[in-house]
Amino acid sequence: MADETRLKSSLELAMERLRQKDAESGVTIRTLSEAEKAQIAELRNYYEAKIAEQQVMHQSRSAVVFDPVERDALAAEFRAEKERLSADRDRKIEQVRAGQA
Repeated sequence: MADETRLKSSLELAMERLRQKDAESGVTIRTLSEAEKAQIAELRNYYEAKIAEQQVMHQSRSAVVFDPVERDALAAEFRAEKERLSADRDRKIEQVRAGQA
């Protein structure tokens, strides 16, 4: 069968509709350069390492704390730090994607 006459999957049809809707609403798609892709990968690696470092520190602190209230406080502190690092990472990736970094 020729490419134009082959049946399309539901996913392909949905993607076509989304692209058409974006084009009608004026949304433009910008492809990332290799340098931007590398910068995003570097940001992800950096923040993954920072989160892993925080997790190791949390585990070592939790190992010597036996009070449930203190353990809960340490866990809450770790979650807050992890969320902060994730938010920083996502913000910086968006800046790269927007061409601001």
